[in-house]
Amino acid sequence: MEEPPPEEPPPEEPPPPPRFDVVEEGEEKPGGDTSVVVTGAAAFTKPAANLVLARRAEFFVGESVFEANWVGAGGTQPERDGLGPLFHSVSCLACHLGNGRGRPPEEGEVADTLLVRLSVPGTDALGEPKPEPTYGDQLQPRGGGGVSAEGQVRVLWTEVPGTFEDGEPYSLQSPSLVLTELSYGPLAPDTRTSARVAQPMVGLGLLAAMGEETLLEWADPEDANGDGVSGRPNRVWSHRQGREVLGRFGWKANQPDLEQQNAAALLGDLGLTTTLFTQENCMAGQTACRAAPHGGTPEVSQRQLESLDFYSHTVAVPTREGVDAPQVLQGKAVFHRVGCARCHRPSITTGTLEGYPELSGQRIWPYSDLLLHDLGEALADGREDFLASGREWRTPPLWGLGRAETVSGHSRLLHDGRARTPLEAVLWHGGEAASAREAVRKLSRQERDALSAFLGSL
Repeated sequence: MEEPPPEEPPPEEPPPPPRFDVVEEGEEKPGGDTSVVVTGAAAFTKPAANLVLARRAEFFVGESVFEANWVGAGGTQPERDGLGPLFHSVSCLACHLGNGRGRPPEEGEVADTLLVRLSVPGTDALGEPKPEPTYGDQLQPRGGGGVSAEGQVRVLWTEVPGTFEDGEPYSLQSPSLVLTELSYGPLAPDTRTSARVAQPMVGLGLLAAMGEETLLEWADPEDANGDGVSGRPNRVWSHRQGREVLGRFGWKANQPDLEQQNAAALLGDLGLTTTLFTQENCMAGQTACRAAPHGGTPEVSQRQLESLDFYSHTVAVPTREGVDAPQVLQGKAVFHRVGCARCHRPSITTGTLEGYPELSGQRIWPYSDLLLHDLGEALADGREDFLASGREWRTPPLWGLGRAETVSGHSRLLHDGRARTPLEAVLWHGGEAASAREAVRKLSRQERDALSAFLGSL
């Protein structure tokens, strides 16, 4: 008698879909072991919690450089002179108030913590945007030592009404730039302008420690998986390395590392030279600027620059509160369901960052992929930056979002500060994020409130 064939095992059931309405291990500490328990206006000013005492001392040296008010060449403080002669602010802190974000000017105000990038079509020899021939790559609203400021920036606001699917109305504010008091003649007729507010300083070293291989794995430039999201890396010129590398900092991921980001900001915003950028930011036709005295060669010493770089790497992300609140967890599930997490990737374990063992191997929750995404025509500035198109922006990290208003004194978001709330920021999204935006428009009021609660908990 033949043996009956063995019974086939039942097919394995697919694993259940992941749940996002629960607290995940470690998410109350967005910066991993670097996270600090701190609230209030000083929430973005503390050193990483795992810095040893000697390293904390270096943090405070760098903080003094970050907060210092620089003066014009020939001042009584040679270690702090060389400001300008064309510049935007007198210190790093002036734009990053409380280490937070800048804001656009209200109607009638002159821009202070918002700057305007300038360029004309084409690129320079390194692939960077081609500067506007008279004013360079940034409009400078201040001048010193008898040098006239380049001009002033104002913003006109237009209300853009809209309606959620449940009938509740909303209104967005659309900005229009107005450049006035141009001291050196008209801009080139094909000038491209882009308004940018200062970004928060927290967790930057952890972003630097995010492994390049993971970022490239996340990239999907051809949308091979068909989810409508096609993030891609920017490739930019590293002046320190003398080659093209991955970009990860700046609104368009146009800076490769914090060393170059800082040196570029010192030159572009304060008119201070460094060993990385040795020439004053004076254009060929700005004769008074080119003839003005300078504060040494370079104006920022290598020691000052290195301490500023250390400080920028080690400003801590504050811990989260209310991660287990029912409304926050519901909002977290909504965040994932509508598709926000496709670009705002919640978590990653950092790689090894040379010189920064405290930042290496940390499970962090930045809610960013550091990639470029097309966000549609409404947010487009029309200004290319290396590989970034005029419609693409780097996904900004969301950690610290809930403390932004307390730290900065306002709640403005997006590259030009047009959004007054996180929900408004979502409603401005288009392009790859259009489906997520429309899913949010279809949410009930209760779900919208839960989403806002979750974002406010970050």
